[in-house]
Amino acid sequence: MRAFCQSALVTLASEQFETIVTFYSQLLGQEPQPYQVQVYAEFQLPGLRLGIFKPKADSAQEFAAASSGGLSLCIEVADLERAIAHLTQLGQPPGPIISASHGQEIYAYDPAGNRLILHQSSSSG
Repeated sequence: MRAFCQSALVTLASEQFETIVTFYSQLLGQEPQPYQVQVYAEFQLPGLRLGIFKPKADSAQEFAAASSGGLSLCIEVADLERAIAHLTQLGQPPGPIISASHGQEIYAYDPAGNRLILHQSSSSG
């Protein structure tokens, strides 16, 4: 029997659409593709598609006041210090470096309040 799931992606909803698209373009070093102004943007990452959309007016309340809850966008980086400098340059300075069983990580937030975890595994550096 074939699985019903063909592919998956993570999406972020934001009324600050252009701000969030610009932030992720700069953070990830790529332009979104596909991209529809004030509607939808998608970034193609290794093993993940990240979509950003502006909620329609009739459903905006459902997506208001971003709170990550238990959800985090985790990004593995080769150089955590460089990632910290990059986030700081983008105006989203992270918290302190945390030692974890898999290496080191930092917590940060995008301009809409979505939690990011950037980590460098022990074997990366």
